[in-house]
Amino acid sequence: MNEPLSLPGIFSPGNVAVVTGAASGIGLAAARRFATIGMRVVLADLGGQSLDRAAEAVATHSAKSADHVFAIPTDVSNRDAVSGLRDTVSKRFGAVSCLMNNAASGGNPGLPWDSSTGFKSLLDVNLWGVVHGVEAFVPGMLAHDAPAMVINTGSKQGITNPPGNTAYNMSKTAVKSYTESLSHELHKASAGRVSAHLLIPGYTYTGMTAAKEKPAAAWTGEQVVEFMLKSLAKGDFYILCPDNAVDRATDERRIRWSADDIILNRPALSRWHPDFEAEFASYMAEGPGR
Repeated sequence: MNEPLSLPGIFSPGNVAVVTGAASGIGLAAARRFATIGMRVVLADLGGQSLDRAAEAVATHSAKSADHVFAIPTDVSNRDAVSGLRDTVSKRFGAVSCLMNNAASGGNPGLPWDSSTGFKSLLDVNLWGVVHGVEAFVPGMLAHDAPAMVINTGSKQGITNPPGNTAYNMSKTAVKSYTESLSHELHKASAGRVSAHLLIPGYTYTGMTAAKEKPAAAWTGEQVVEFMLKSLAKGDFYILCPDNAVDRATDERRIRWSADDIILNRPALSRWHPDFEAEFASYMAEGPGR
């Protein structure tokens, strides 16, 4: 049973939510949840059957009317396309209360010195898609003089930077930095009326998960969204999600170790460095606190 939200100024019937990357995964789960509240929901994603099916599914969950759910094919890597999304939303629904910049691309375009065009393509979606969304919608949020919120989807990989997918890690690190600055500037510009938040999912079963069935260790998109909403109700900026295999205490230890690489002047990514393998294992075995 979904609990009612304690953010009536934003998550209220009739208010407008725009979700990018809404055809599947966390974005689809968020769109569906917003619809159950009675919000008017815009699903933005690449055009095609997946987006059409997602919009139909979300419409069946609308607490108000199927007309409250609208799909707009959008390539978030294209600034003009996102501006067009904004214009269409404004004409159809009016002011936006919640913008969730969730669209992302996975894959591994290669090593740092062998990036070809793959790095740029991934960054165009994962980073610039977020920037384009903020550029398009935030000025209107500030001008509307009502509570509003931006949620940017990051990743734990953008914090601990595990080896193996440089481009993805780099994109999500940039999203983290950008969202921190966005939050600070919005607080100054609106006295806290318009806020920004960083969603940091754990292992989640989405379209980018290389498995036909949900792995036991993974959360569903719905679990991530419920955790996100409870965190937002508490006013959290960093929404650090656990999953079925990793609890918050483990995440905190890993994040602290990464930060200490700088403070203690260890080698980059020492968690995975053979000279620090035993020390890291001992550190993690110590448990919470230090």
